[in-house]
Amino acid sequence: MTRIEHPEVFHGLPVLTLPYADDADASALPSAESVAWRLDCGPDQVPFPDLWEHFLDTVDPAKVRALLIGPWWEDDYSVLAPVIELLVSAAGRFTDLRALFLADVTGEECEVSWLAMCDVTPVLEAFPLLEELTVRGGGDSVPEEATLELRPVRHGALKSLRFESGGLPGHVVRAVGACELPALERLELWFGVGWYGGDATVEDLRPVLAGAGLPRLRHLGLQNSEIQDEIAAAVSHAPVVARLESLALSMGTLTDEGASALLNGQPLTHLSSLDLHHHYLSDPLMDRFRELCAGTGTRLDLDGADYWDPEGEEPRYVAVSE
Repeated sequence: MTRIEHPEVFHGLPVLTLPYADDADASALPSAESVAWRLDCGPDQVPFPDLWEHFLDTVDPAKVRALLIGPWWEDDYSVLAPVIELLVSAAGRFTDLRALFLADVTGEECEVSWLAMCDVTPVLEAFPLLEELTVRGGGDSVPEEATLELRPVRHGALKSLRFESGGLPGHVVRAVGACELPALERLELWFGVGWYGGDATVEDLRPVLAGAGLPRLRHLGLQNSEIQDEIAAAVSHAPVVARLESLALSMGTLTDEGASALLNGQPLTHLSSLDLHHHYLSDPLMDRFRELCAGTGTRLDLDGADYWDPEGEEPRYVAVSE
């Protein structure tokens, strides 16, 4: 299983959790633009609105370049929507914000599929200069009003979009494909499993695989899926692959079936990186990938091989579900 950790660096900046103690010396804090600020209600059990006001009073929002939202609840898990509302209402003050991480939360704080999310489209609408958006969460282990949502939008500045989920809804995948993102260079989708609401299909991915609306895409990650073989087969002839520099089909239930489709499809040796880690490939198939990439400069990641007997009843697992 993949262990989800708090990032030490976000958008090229070291991450600093804002201290909340009454005696905290604001003058001892680094300059607002030199770190990525992380807000976390957990340690002090402070209401998020109070933490937010403390942040605005302590750090110059006009200089903040990167922001991470950690646990936003005091006791019981609560929906993210009020946090989004505070962010959007203060958007005019965050004139230099370029990166946002919604739900920088580890499994010890809340399982990824239990995070009570909401519609994240308003942050894209409120921050037209945003270059990086990471969203963690999604799944049906929450009330219906707390599910992850995205509406198709046009955003001219976004370069990196990442959804980390144990159960990514198909409607979110379809919305990503319907967005106009002319500057997007990196797209990563963790699909998760049907048990937690991950009902996306290969058909939902067709606009992304066609690549018409993503002219600058250079990295594509279609990961953590229990239909990884079907995804690999679709990727094997997808038009978008020819212009990619790196491809990740990792963290899922990839077997020899999907791997063979990749090997028998379009060329992959133009890639600088091919990430297949956490897979269920046989030794002969792994050897074929090694032979393919040998001497080409393509970095191949086959770590995390797991045994699976196609004739038996042993289940296969994605890296992140609950």
